[in-house]
Amino acid sequence: MTKVGNVSTSSVPRPEPTAPAGPLHRPWPPRPAAAGAPRGFLPALALFAGLRLAGILAVILTNELRGHPLVRNLAHSWDSRWYLHIATHGYGRLIWVGPTGAVQTDWAFFPLYPALIRALTTVLPLTPGQAGLLIAWTAAGVAAYGVYRVGHHLYGRGVATTLVALWAALPHAVELTLAYTESLFAALAAWSLYCVLKGRWLWAGSLAALAGLSRPSGVAVAVAVSLTAGYEVLRRRGRAPARLWAGALLAPLGWLGYVLWVGSRTGDVLGGYFSVQSAWGSRYDFGVGSVRFLKALLLHGGGVVYPAALLIIAVSVLLFVLLCLERAPLPLVVFSGVLVLLVLGGAGSFSSKPRFLLPAFPLLIPTARALARTWWLRRSPAVVVYGALALASLLAGAYVTAVAHSPL
Repeated sequence: MTKVGNVSTSSVPRPEPTAPAGPLHRPWPPRPAAAGAPRGFLPALALFAGLRLAGILAVILTNELRGHPLVRNLAHSWDSRWYLHIATHGYGRLIWVGPTGAVQTDWAFFPLYPALIRALTTVLPLTPGQAGLLIAWTAAGVAAYGVYRVGHHLYGRGVATTLVALWAALPHAVELTLAYTESLFAALAAWSLYCVLKGRWLWAGSLAALAGLSRPSGVAVAVAVSLTAGYEVLRRRGRAPARLWAGALLAPLGWLGYVLWVGSRTGDVLGGYFSVQSAWGSRYDFGVGSVRFLKALLLHGGGVVYPAALLIIAVSVLLFVLLCLERAPLPLVVFSGVLVLLVLGGAGSFSSKPRFLLPAFPLLIPTARALARTWWLRRSPAVVVYGALALASLLAGAYVTAVAHSPL
């Protein structure tokens, strides 16, 4: 059984054999480097930054054509306004009574992102909106590098570059450049998973704890770290180092700590947070709410955003099946699987569900491997496919941000 650090990697797909000689005379995608820092990450990050910058420009151009403020919706869309208010005034200051009479409070929003905004505006002459965008854009770059490191560690430079490129071209990737928590969460998740793969358990647990403070779905990182650690303990028959135990115990503390804190503020330690989320229509009902919404969508239609969201969710489920068939490493499968289950079984705004899947970059691994093989054997089809994906991403991002009125 091959090992990387302290984590079993028997389920990691082996690098493909060298391609047979043929008229194209192109080498097969490079194999993973044996050790040391990966090479070739700058082109991947440049491609990511270029595409996401084009996405920002597409939003600005759409705002100009529609007579809207050019950049305001980048920092002041939907949930962004709640985060900025928390950063400025703290918790317990903003209450909204929804259309159904439910009392919605700012305790539904996790604290790490607004805390970083507050810290940045304290030391730099920035508005909360500017600070929120700076954090989101920086975190997006850190996340892209983390995605690259995971891909390079498992499959080498070619697949890693393709993985980053595909992640940048997702239809809902525009939210990586808004004042939302997805960039921050994705960065913490990617690096926590990378540390698990490398056997750096204390780092993995610490980053998972921070991910748990960034948004509700941070529990997916905690489950991935703790479950993988549990598997290692069983595989070693209990003879695991102290750092593995410590990482497993650290991982859920961020998410659990905030949930209990909200519960203490509401007077119901164990159930208070879930009552707060329920007032927002956000609860886990094992898909009952989603089925009802789909029925209404089929009967009455839903414009462009809702069918597109349904398509993204369906494709994500298919990609998860492919990820399992690839026998990907356990932490990547668990992380992606928990996020998919949260989306499938959770009630709430259906148009927001693709955003919840955005950090699940391991779902793109099967496609990245296939596209990397195509690139090395026949580049023209690969360029056409990726160009179409990138264009669709830019158009979708501009539409949902500057045109559609559905919640992001």
